[in-house]
Amino acid sequence: MSETQQQPSAELRALDRLVGTWKVTGGAEGTVRYAWMPGGHFLLQHVDLSQFGEPVTGMEVIGNLRPFGEPTGTDVMSRYYDSVGNTFDYVYELTGDTLIIWAGAKGGPAYYKGTFSADGATVTGEWTYPGGGGYSSAMTRA
Repeated sequence: MSETQQQPSAELRALDRLVGTWKVTGGAEGTVRYAWMPGGHFLLQHVDLSQFGEPVTGMEVIGNLRPFGEPTGTDVMSRYYDSVGNTFDYVYELTGDTLIIWAGAKGGPAYYKGTFSADGATVTGEWTYPGGGGYSSAMTRA
């Protein structure tokens, strides 16, 4: 199969469980919405949250990196763009019902670890930051 006909990775397709609109509670409050970009190679997240009294609005593009002329990467990477000009990189891992979102490099000290409920209607977990910081977070299907 040629590079242009390549199918999305199984690791990326596993994130189909996120598709839809979610109400977020915990350290950040509001809604997030996940939808596939046509072709299914990228999952888009639209973010409309409030954290520490400040708006957190942006968009994230999630997928396997495939730089020009290179093979597709194995990790599911993302870049988040917010309304004030920041960008943040993440790595997504979904194994069984456990979702890990690494902030920065996979295996780093900042990450989210959450668990899907049996019916897939909620994800509950916690963001962990270096030095013991972090907060609990839950998403419920809207």
